[in-house]
Amino acid sequence: MGEKLPPAELDLYNAIEEILWRDWDPIGVNDMPEARDEYQSYLPHIFRLAVEGKDAEHISSSLVATIEESIGLGASREHCLMVARKIVGAKNEIVG
Repeated sequence: MGEKLPPAELDLYNAIEEILWRDWDPIGVNDMPEARDEYQSYLPHIFRLAVEGKDAEHISSSLVATIEESIGLGASREHCLMVARKIVGAKNEIVG
C-alpha cells in the first residue's frame, strides 16, 4: 500500500487479503499457490471501504463490479454478499 499501517489495520489488511483469496476467488485459482497474488490489485480498495465503515451491501456491490467490469465474468451477488459480510465481520473484530 505504500504507507505504514497501524498494527490493527495491518491485521485487517491481511485478513481481507485472506478472505479475497480463500472465499471470494472469482476466477477459481486459490488451489494454485503460485497465483496467490492474483487479487492483490483489488485489495487496497476493499480495505479502504472496510476501514471507512462501509456496510456489507456496499462492499458486495464493489466486489460484483470488480468481477463484472474488471475481470469480465458474471458475478454471484449472493456469494459476494457472503464474502462482504466476512470482511465487515473481520473489520468489526479486528479494528472495532
